[in-house]
Amino acid sequence: MLERLRGLEDEHRELEARLGDPAIAADNRRFVELTRRYAELSDIVAVAVRLRECHDAVETVKALFSEASPAERDELRAESAQAEADIARLEEELKVLLLPPDPNVGRNVIVEIRGAEGGEEANLFARDLFEMYKAYASRQGWTLEVLGASVSDLGGFDEITFSLAGAGVWTRMKFEAGPHRVQRVPVTESQGRIHTSSATVIVLPEADEVEIQIDPTDLRVDTYRSSGAGGQHVNTTDSAVRITHLPTGLVVSMQDEKSQIQNRDRALKVLRARLLDLERSRQEAEAAITRKSQTGMGGRSEKIRTYNFKENRVTEHRLGLTLHKLDRILAGELDEISDALVQDERTRQLQASADEPEAAGAH
Repeated sequence: MLERLRGLEDEHRELEARLGDPAIAADNRRFVELTRRYAELSDIVAVAVRLRECHDAVETVKALFSEASPAERDELRAESAQAEADIARLEEELKVLLLPPDPNVGRNVIVEIRGAEGGEEANLFARDLFEMYKAYASRQGWTLEVLGASVSDLGGFDEITFSLAGAGVWTRMKFEAGPHRVQRVPVTESQGRIHTSSATVIVLPEADEVEIQIDPTDLRVDTYRSSGAGGQHVNTTDSAVRITHLPTGLVVSMQDEKSQIQNRDRALKVLRARLLDLERSRQEAEAAITRKSQTGMGGRSEKIRTYNFKENRVTEHRLGLTLHKLDRILAGELDEISDALVQDERTRQLQASADEPEAAGAH
């Protein structure tokens, strides 16, 4: 590990010098890439420096111990014990920091929620999920901006798209992607029977303009009049925008803003995120699988989480975790679930990392 750390520290110093190069600063795409890598290495280097200090402290204690008085030896033992405890803690931190980096860490996200199975009840549940994430974002200190929404007849969402910006937003929100299931008595149910409905959540890392450069000739831009719930027109100008990316067939529509230019800018923002997601998936040779892993078919049998209103229960199926605090979770108290998902991923990554040397040795 120490040899690897020396190499990373050398890379960190080299990046610091390169980021001061005017030629690098002039290349926006390269500058963004190097800045992200520098920030990633800065965390590692800070822990490495502290770890080295602790090792030095242990060696210093050893050197002083033989000539110390009994009282001084007690103090030295205490210092050594503290340094050893710090070493153990810092080594665990380093194991996490040295895991293969997630290329999307540090990015903001674009979230899309759609009502799936269950008709209008699914659309109302989509609104509940949006309100949950809105409250969660407020608790986390994130900034939320609604990019577009299609309101259903009873005030739910056929679809809503919004961005989230802030520290750790991708690390936590990526786990929200997938089918969410709700079990409750719908407002449209007169017999008091519990129905099961679902909504799908897609979480996309936001792309920088310098990363995803779109050729204007690859776009077909259509404008039309914005409509509200039930189809009524909400303004009298053709301000709504539909952008089709011809090479991929991706289509993004925006109509919430009164300005055609604003709707176009928002549509391009979402399109860049979708193109980045498509490219990442293609690089992993999982384009179709990756997308389906988030949306599934929106069916009741496919789910990452179930929200049961009668029992005030939320079940996180990936962890086998059940919490009887649905009301608080819908109010934005997602930390317990989010922390558990982050820790589960970290545990699996560390186990895979530990297994790699064994697998290599077996050959």
